[in-house]
Amino acid sequence: MRICITYLAVLIFLFSFSACNQKEKSPLVPDNGLNPDLVKNPESASGENNANVPVFSFEKEIYNFGMITEGDKVSYSFTFENTGKSDLIISNAQASCGCTVAEFPKEPIPPGKRSSINVVFNSTGKNGYQRKDVEIKANTIPNVKKLTLTGTVLTKKK
Repeated sequence: MRICITYLAVLIFLFSFSACNQKEKSPLVPDNGLNPDLVKNPESASGENNANVPVFSFEKEIYNFGMITEGDKVSYSFTFENTGKSDLIISNAQASCGCTVAEFPKEPIPPGKRSSINVVFNSTGKNGYQRKDVEIKANTIPNVKKLTLTGTVLTKKK
């Protein structure tokens, strides 16, 4: 009985280490290694015809919120127009910090139409100069656009 338990423990030990050596595959990345996030607009896939791709035209890409007191929240809507010739599709908006949240339109933005990306910065626990970036992934060239909030957080008086 004791020998069976010992063999079982050794087998579990060996299997646990063999599982650690295997490369973890993402279900979203195919075996050929092409990441779907890098796929651009079909009009530009060949690299020859960039005239029909969507284009971000932001009114402002950097917003300085000035000085605020720790604990305040700042919200700003980055307004843009699709000045390209095909629908603009945003797939993701990722902030550089958990204190910043970005909301983006989920539906395609047709050529000539305007929309916005709303960014909220929560200054709780922050002090001094702050720079928070938001990376927007879309079917544009390049497929990543950076928006930035900057400003100063003053210590809350007790």
